[in-house]
Amino acid sequence: MNHLYMVHDDEERYVFRVYTHNWRTKSEIEEELRLLLHLKEEDRQVAFPIADQSNQFIQEIEAPEGTRFGVLFSYAKGTKTAKFSHQTSFLIGQALAKVHQSTENFGLMRISYDARNLLKNPVLRTKEFYSTNIGEIEFLENLSAFLTLKMENTDRQKMRYGAVHLDVWFDNLHIDNEKEITFFDFDFCGNGYLCFDISYFLFQLFATHLNEEEYQEKADSFIKGYGTVTEISRPEQDFLPFACLSIMTYYISVQCDRFDYWTNIFLNEDHLKRMVGNLKRWMAYNRIEIE
Repeated sequence: MNHLYMVHDDEERYVFRVYTHNWRTKSEIEEELRLLLHLKEEDRQVAFPIADQSNQFIQEIEAPEGTRFGVLFSYAKGTKTAKFSHQTSFLIGQALAKVHQSTENFGLMRISYDARNLLKNPVLRTKEFYSTNIGEIEFLENLSAFLTLKMENTDRQKMRYGAVHLDVWFDNLHIDNEKEITFFDFDFCGNGYLCFDISYFLFQLFATHLNEEEYQEKADSFIKGYGTVTEISRPEQDFLPFACLSIMTYYISVQCDRFDYWTNIFLNEDHLKRMVGNLKRWMAYNRIEIE
């Protein structure tokens, strides 16, 4: 989605993110940074923005395609890996729960991840892009209608709401010595149910673990770690198998919207089939049938 540069001085490493042209507005970026500074003040484990000598966080760069924005971030300690232990999965759950303690009821002037923005509009965009994948599109349309009802029938009073990351998985966190977890890349942050982040992590864990026993061990450990910090309500637990399906429906459409910014090698009909195949595998594992 964006371009990232590693920046070094004599002692420290940093990451300079240059947002692609017309991807995020300046006000959207300001809200992302406001959330990160709030989390930093709350002593949460996140990469945070760093101001320049004029105390400005956002740099404006005049590129050939138009104005682009740049932000310097602290470097998250450790490394990223998909092959972490169930003990580390426990720590990831704990770290995410602490972040959620600070983001609950924290509103952002950014997108709200509701049925319209996660399901209805995205399916229309995907249908427009993949005009010939009739079978997969019909599946997504039926899934969208099914999930919309699920979302509308949740007990909202018992669903924690606030600022969400919406892209929590191994590619957006660093693990330091199997002990310390640091989250980064809040580019998709917005307003939504906090359980969205929990569900999305579980889906990505499932997608990267073909051994389902190994997945379940790490998933259980992640949930247990989260629960040591804050409780996941029964309505949230019931919604977890469905929440990630809504998010993935949204991300399929995002790929379509940003087609010109990808290499375009993988964004084809086979890619859509693979994406839908992952959704169906998750549904089979969780015994979800579209009613």
